[in-house]
Amino acid sequence: MRSDLDRLMEENNLDAFIVAGGEEFNTVRYYLSNGAHITHGTIFKVRGKDALLVCNRMELEEAQKSGLRVATDVELGYYDIFAKAEGNAQKATALFWSKILSDEGLDKGRVGLYGTWQVNLTIALYDMLFEEVDEYDFVAETTPTLFDKAMLTKDADEIRRIKSVAERTSAVMQEAWDYISGLTADGDYLVNEDGEKVTIGDIKMLVRRELMARGLEDTGMIFAQGRDAGFPHSRGEADMPLQLGKSIVFDLFPRELGGGYHHDMTRTWCIGYAPVEVQAIYDTVMEAFDISVETYGLNKPTHLMQEAVLDYFESKGHPTTRSDPKTMEGYIHSLGHGVGIDIHERPSISHVRRDDVFEVGNAVTIEPGLYYPDRGMGVRVEDFFIVEESGELISITPFRKDLVIPIDGVTRSE
Repeated sequence: MRSDLDRLMEENNLDAFIVAGGEEFNTVRYYLSNGAHITHGTIFKVRGKDALLVCNRMELEEAQKSGLRVATDVELGYYDIFAKAEGNAQKATALFWSKILSDEGLDKGRVGLYGTWQVNLTIALYDMLFEEVDEYDFVAETTPTLFDKAMLTKDADEIRRIKSVAERTSAVMQEAWDYISGLTADGDYLVNEDGEKVTIGDIKMLVRRELMARGLEDTGMIFAQGRDAGFPHSRGEADMPLQLGKSIVFDLFPRELGGGYHHDMTRTWCIGYAPVEVQAIYDTVMEAFDISVETYGLNKPTHLMQEAVLDYFESKGHPTTRSDPKTMEGYIHSLGHGVGIDIHERPSISHVRRDDVFEVGNAVTIEPGLYYPDRGMGVRVEDFFIVEESGELISITPFRKDLVIPIDGVTRSE
C-alpha cells in the first residue's frame, strides 16, 4: 500500500525515487498523485520525507488536487538550468533532478527511476544522468519493483473504488445478456427487429455505450466466437454475425473513465443452446474454478492454486503448459493475476512464478479456461476476488455463470 512506501524503500535499498513521464497514462504517477490529471509532472520522494510533485505552470491547480507537496519548475529554477545547458533538454533535466534531490536533503544515494515515457527519450535521459550526475546511483529495478510491492495490496479507498467498478461492470454485462436474449433467430443467426444480422461489432458498441453511461471506459474487451474463442486473447471480429450454438468468450475489463481502477470478469456463452462438446468443456472449467477457490488459503503460496488446476485438467486428459510447454490448445495460461490501476499486477497465480502469497488486501482474478481452436471453441470463466480483512477470499463478481442465453423458439441441442 502507499502507506508502506518508506518501509519498502528501505527493503529495496533505495534512498529516493523519481517518477517521471510525458502525456501517456502513467500508472505509478497516477497511483502516487491520487489520480490527479497531470501530463508532465515529476514526483520526487526521499525516504522519510513526503513526496514532492513538480509541475509546470499550466498544471499547478490540477497538481494541487493530488494532496502532495507541489512546486512549479519555474520556482525551482529549471529555466535557468536549461539556459546553462544551452537548450539540451536531457542535460537540463538531469541537472534539475540532481538539484531537487539535493534541495530535498539527499546529497548522495540510490535513486529508483519509474514512470512511463517514450523509449528513446528515456534512454537519452538515462545516459545523461550517468554522464552529468556522479553523486547518485540511478537504479532501474526489475520485478518485483518498489511499486510492484506497494500495489500488491490495496487500501480501503482502493477497494471501495474497485468494488464500485465491479458493480457497474456486472450491470453492463447484464445489459449485453438482456439485449442478446431479446433477439430473434433466423436460421443459425441472430437478427434484430429490422431483420438485420447482429454482429460482434454491434454488441461491442452496445457495451461501450453502457460503460460510458456508468463512468467507465473499455480497454479492449474480448468478445470472441467459435474458433476465435479458442485463442485466449483474440478480440473477436467486428463483422462476424452472432450464431446459435457457438461458444463466445466475453472478457470485460473496463476501468474508471480517464484512467483509474479496473474490474476484470469473463463469461462464456452459447446463444440458444450449447452443443454437447461445449457443455462438457464448460462443466470441466467450472469444476476447475471451484477447485481453485477451495484451494485458497491466507498466506499460502499462490502457485499451489494453479497447480491444483493443472492437476485437475491433466487428469481429464487436457494438455497444459506444464505437461507440454509448447501446446497451443488445452490450458495455456496462468490461473490469475492482481488487478488495480493496471489490468495485470501482482500477485501472479502461476506455477512458474512461485514467490507470491495470498495477503489481506490482494485484488485478484481467478480464470481457468480450455481452448480448442481447431474444434471451433474456447471456454473461460473469471471472477474478481478481494482478500478481505477477515482473510476470506470474496468474489465481487456476482453475475450469473449460465452457459446458455435462451432465445425464444430455440430448443435444439447437439
